[in-house]
Amino acid sequence: MNSIQWYEQHAAAVIPRYESLEAEAVHRWLLELIPARPSLVLDIGAGSGRDAAWLADQGHEVIAVEPAAAMREEGQRLHPSARIRWIDDHLPALQKVHRLGMAFDFILLSAVWMHIPSTERSRAFRKIITLLKPGGLLAITLRHGEAEAEREVYEVSWEEIERLAREHGAIIVRKVEESDQFNRSDVTWTKIVISLPDDGTGALPLLRHIILNDSKSSTYKLALLRTLCRMADSTAGTAHHLDDESVSVPLGLVALYWIRLFKPLLQADLPQSPTNRGAKGLGFAGEGFRSLSSISHLDLRIGARFSGTAAKGLHQALKETVKTITEMPAHYLTYPNGSQILKVDRSSRLLTPTEILIDTAYLASFGQLLIPKHIWLALLRFEVWVEPALIAEWIRLMKGYASGQGRPLNEAEIAAAMTWSDPSRDVTVARQRAIELLNSKELFCVWSGKRLSEQSLDIDHCFPWSAWSCDDLWNLLPSDRGVNQHQKRDRLPGAKVLRSAQERVQFWWDAAYLQAINPLIPVRFTSEARASLPGLFDVAHSFTLDDLFTGMMMQQVRLKHDQQVPEWTG
Repeated sequence: MNSIQWYEQHAAAVIPRYESLEAEAVHRWLLELIPARPSLVLDIGAGSGRDAAWLADQGHEVIAVEPAAAMREEGQRLHPSARIRWIDDHLPALQKVHRLGMAFDFILLSAVWMHIPSTERSRAFRKIITLLKPGGLLAITLRHGEAEAEREVYEVSWEEIERLAREHGAIIVRKVEESDQFNRSDVTWTKIVISLPDDGTGALPLLRHIILNDSKSSTYKLALLRTLCRMADSTAGTAHHLDDESVSVPLGLVALYWIRLFKPLLQADLPQSPTNRGAKGLGFAGEGFRSLSSISHLDLRIGARFSGTAAKGLHQALKETVKTITEMPAHYLTYPNGSQILKVDRSSRLLTPTEILIDTAYLASFGQLLIPKHIWLALLRFEVWVEPALIAEWIRLMKGYASGQGRPLNEAEIAAAMTWSDPSRDVTVARQRAIELLNSKELFCVWSGKRLSEQSLDIDHCFPWSAWSCDDLWNLLPSDRGVNQHQKRDRLPGAKVLRSAQERVQFWWDAAYLQAINPLIPVRFTSEARASLPGLFDVAHSFTLDDLFTGMMMQQVRLKHDQQVPEWTG
């Protein structure tokens, strides 16, 4: 029998046991997290109504969901509160609850998740999380241990809940391990509280709505949002703050990242609409895109150079992509009132160059994408939660398209194609320049001031690769091996540490990069810095090293506060 039938048949024995425990004692682990003000609460699997009554006594309005009629009827008799509304509904669909059109401040799922088969949990979680208000809390208790065979109890894990939360733009704010309150030695509990971050501007609810609920005839809307996530993470310095309402980013950079996202997907023949296979039928995948077949998507980055037919093909691919973005996702991404969220200021005519240096000037020549400031700031601050939700929904769409085409998709291929591939960790240029300087003059560790030798030299990622995979030349600094590997390690240098190292850092930047004989090195250095560090896009073309260091200090603040990177204080 299923779990609902089991509770129907055993209600007379189960209800007295549940009622023998005080709700406050059972949920002591989350007392301070439950809203203090009267709120709208959803109790899924309310059982005998013990928890619903406790919450109603605190002034909350409670929707109590219980599919077993015997449990529900006895709950209504035991707890006849005017603040409790009972509903006969169940997971994974929760159809009746969704028809109410309500959003909840607090959702309780106590001793329910273990009754949901693993194949239905993704859908169930999606149904639950879309009922939660921004800033609201979802409490889930997971039962571990054996149960009666006919009770339909499945194995559960907190790692699964963490993954589902991440895929839906939510975060775990509390995790508690507890023994069983009925003193069953073979039963333990994991108790989890999940929150939907809210930036207070309405940006995150809007993004979540677009990702999870908005109608989609292809993956284009998700692609454009993920492109902006990637830009917010790695090239935020290209954003130009126009006024209090909007930010502009180079339209060519949007197109470049779009191509980077789609190249591995189309090579793996993953469908991007119900009808397409590979690149066929996609507006941006024209002659220019096809000409890039021999070019790795990893080469499509700021600082790269192309000439001849490769330059012509890339330029054409960017033009085709800009056209598709303008006419499709940028046009159809709208607010609930139907007005367009993203505006495109597109250049009317572009001459095809014979040589391309991918820098901000070239990328801006295609025009600008105008983004509401609160949306851009939300991506800057919450990209780490927004992007996993985008990826999960993108994969769900592709699987649906493939199913409609009557073909399976390989999970490993999907995962590989969906991974944003940054350039591999490469410090070759920085190390080569350091060794050249060691042979001609003294070189010192930027952190300790120790004189370096080839034996003691390490090239350190100032902002650690583990937190921010950035191989830009400005981020690669000479360090004493002992200091780098045993003291700083994968931590973010604190503001005082950075400030004390400023003179040595700027000496290195000048000697290693700006004075390099190879003319490509200073060009790459300045292009990368302008793209990835805040503030440099708006200053004069030949920004100073003081400007660059100021941008570095600003990026340190962002990584410290937005991504909570552990700090090294020296």
